[in-house]
Amino acid sequence: MKKMSFFDKSDLKFIGWNIVLAIVVGIGILVALIAYLRRYTEHGVEVEVADVRGLVEAEAVPVLSEQGLHLVIVDSTYSDKVPFGTIVDQDPKPNRHAKHGRAVYVTINATTKRQITMPNLQDISYRQAENTLRGMGLKVDTVYDYEPSAFRDLVLDVKCNGASVQPGEKLPVGTKVRLVVGFGRGTEEVEVPSVIGLTLQDARSLLLRHRLTVGAVIHDEPEEEGVTQYIYRQTPNAGERLIEGETVALRLSQDIEKAATGVINENNEEDTWF
Repeated sequence: MKKMSFFDKSDLKFIGWNIVLAIVVGIGILVALIAYLRRYTEHGVEVEVADVRGLVEAEAVPVLSEQGLHLVIVDSTYSDKVPFGTIVDQDPKPNRHAKHGRAVYVTINATTKRQITMPNLQDISYRQAENTLRGMGLKVDTVYDYEPSAFRDLVLDVKCNGASVQPGEKLPVGTKVRLVVGFGRGTEEVEVPSVIGLTLQDARSLLLRHRLTVGAVIHDEPEEEGVTQYIYRQTPNAGERLIEGETVALRLSQDIEKAATGVINENNEEDTWF
């Protein structure tokens, strides 16, 4: 009697061919998938990135488009050494290789200068004022304008092109300014001008032009942002004479009618309010 095996030879041959066929089909699918992915991702297709530094956006876009790349602005900076609006940096760098369709990220030089808000530097040392202004991006003249003042070496004013720059006023970064510095009291007498009806800043500028400075300042109401206060009283009065560098005390109110009437002394009492 013939002995029976679990698989005869014909069954083993059939299974073997199926295994081989499965392997061949699997390899074929894998090769096709790799080929598709290569084509889909354009594997191996690279271009040498053009140098677009120094170009404006409108000039750089077509240059990169010809290479199959596109431009993306990611940042801006400011420099007075290159034209406004031009590209100052790019990633990938020039002459590097990048795949077709990739973005080139660029940094441009701002089209306008950044604005600096002038801080209040009056009555601080000129050295501290210099450091503050330079740290903010302004240039400070190494030559000072000196004026008589109650105290030496304190900043009395900041000027740009000969005109006073008030705190809160904006200047383009890189602007050159000059400090007006006090050198102490002078020796000549000057006439006190009238500052009635002026704001504190305007009064300070006027007194400075007469080689005098602001002394004690009293506000009838608390100072509020956006609310203007006007001088309605000053001591000494307009027309009196002082030595260069001496101070004028001021009193201010939001009530413009007080300034309009020009109240100087109340009941002719001695000015002890300051």
